[in-house]
Amino acid sequence: MAINANEDTEFNDALRKHGILPPRPATPQSPSPPPSPSLREKLEDFDIDELLDAAEDERDDETARMIEQIRKERLREMQRFQNARFGRVYPISREDYTREVTEASKVDSEDADLEGKGTGVVCFLYKDGIPRSDRAFEHVRTLAQKHPHTKFVSIVGDKCIPNLPDSRVPMFIIYRKGDVINQIVAWGADRERKVEELEAVLILGGAIIPQPGGPQQRKRDDDDDLDDDDDDPSSRMRSHVATTNAKTPKNIRQTKDDDSDFEFDL
Repeated sequence: MAINANEDTEFNDALRKHGILPPRPATPQSPSPPPSPSLREKLEDFDIDELLDAAEDERDDETARMIEQIRKERLREMQRFQNARFGRVYPISREDYTREVTEASKVDSEDADLEGKGTGVVCFLYKDGIPRSDRAFEHVRTLAQKHPHTKFVSIVGDKCIPNLPDSRVPMFIIYRKGDVINQIVAWGADRERKVEELEAVLILGGAIIPQPGGPQQRKRDDDDDLDDDDDDPSSRMRSHVATTNAKTPKNIRQTKDDDSDFEFDL
């Protein structure tokens, strides 16, 4: 009689005990069920009206409060983008510079939270074919969409500043209220940089003002709590901004108190 070694019988158990049959393979464990979606994930596709209805219909007070908080966050985000004037990278020529950069930085945003602060303008000087410049351009496009209250413009480096060395590219010149407030030279020349690093530098450099309650504001608040720590990454980032700002490229004259216009040596 043929023996089916896979059968779960007392006879087979006896044969296994004496080493005649190999041990029975372990029963595979059932995969763990996927985690339940969070409340925020469940409400991802709800519009503003549906969130309001969900909050009103919810019997649990704590859950209703959380739904209402999500609805308010969604409303603030919608308001922020409705008031925003930008959201993309604007290519400019050297002739456009004063109008699109210096003068544009003097205009106040319609957003009440930014009133009296002018407009942050980031002038991105680049050169095609330089890997770090190409990567930085992708990061700039991402940040322009993410921060539509900040104006991002782009111009080929040596079209903006004659004879600008490739070693200075990519370069960022930051304006607000008609003044150059910071500049960053040869971004990514030391190592490959991430978009989050550029975002942090532009926040610390004054180009981007995080919106109240937004993730960038919370991150900046957390960084401020760690300012006394010598190993704090935000402290090193501040030092980097100060260092790059101190390196004035050839053909660029930094502004003085009585001269707010960025000038080129022709």
